[in-house]
Amino acid sequence: MHSQACGSIEWSGIGLHRERATVSYRIHWWADVHRSAKTNLRLGCALCFIAGATNAGGFLAVGQYTSHMSGILSSVADNLILGKIQLALAGITLVLAFVMGSVTTAWIVNWSQRRQMRSAFARPLLLEAALLLIFGIFGTAISHFAGLFVPMTVLLLCFIMGLQNAVITKISKAEIRTTHVTGLLTDLGIEMGKLLYFNQAVYTQKVMANRRKLVIHATLVGCFFGGALVGAFGFKAYGYIATLPLAMILLVLSWGPIVDDIRQGRFASAALDAALADRTSTQNSSTMP
Repeated sequence: MHSQACGSIEWSGIGLHRERATVSYRIHWWADVHRSAKTNLRLGCALCFIAGATNAGGFLAVGQYTSHMSGILSSVADNLILGKIQLALAGITLVLAFVMGSVTTAWIVNWSQRRQMRSAFARPLLLEAALLLIFGIFGTAISHFAGLFVPMTVLLLCFIMGLQNAVITKISKAEIRTTHVTGLLTDLGIEMGKLLYFNQAVYTQKVMANRRKLVIHATLVGCFFGGALVGAFGFKAYGYIATLPLAMILLVLSWGPIVDDIRQGRFASAALDAALADRTSTQNSSTMP
């Protein structure tokens, strides 16, 4: 299908068609359902960059880091003990927004996979792009009506972080995460400890570092930090409009599978659901005596 593809995967629809699909390394196919370790890492790096930029830019916008669920949950406990119930409830709401972002990704991906859509992983990224566009376009309103829009913006950013983190977690089978830098640094430290461990000659079983994991985690942390620098600079220099390039990157990442599903008539569920119903009815009829 694509000249830059390597490896091939047999992929079939729901009885409507069957085609030979390949893994493409072009950027607009990184969110395709046909995966490889290389495309997982490339998509993970891109999403880490966007997460870092959104998190840092969001802090300058609303004064709150929106991917740091450990800190937010700790603040909930602190505020409960100190009797600051309103602040505690606000923290719980942020955690729930992050969780609902992950829930939304799970819904979208599972719904799409049951219908054999190539855009199963691209759809949450398309939704994230739309939400970032909303955040960027209505940034002026946030500035003028801070009391109303700032809390909504924090909830929106927490939802986006949960949405995005769930996408790459599901794609990579929890090997890659984009917003959970604490976990990335922990895994990086573990592999560095193995790498620097002094193996004595008297022991036959050596402690060996997984250099592949070491490179992956270091790369993801670097991408998150680079994105944070760009996001902070962009917001400081250009304001809320700095989120628009991030949304455009997400649109490019999701473009290939989305367009392919539209061309193949798989983007909407009505025809697919009807085909499933017809096939089920046919199978039931064939099994009847």
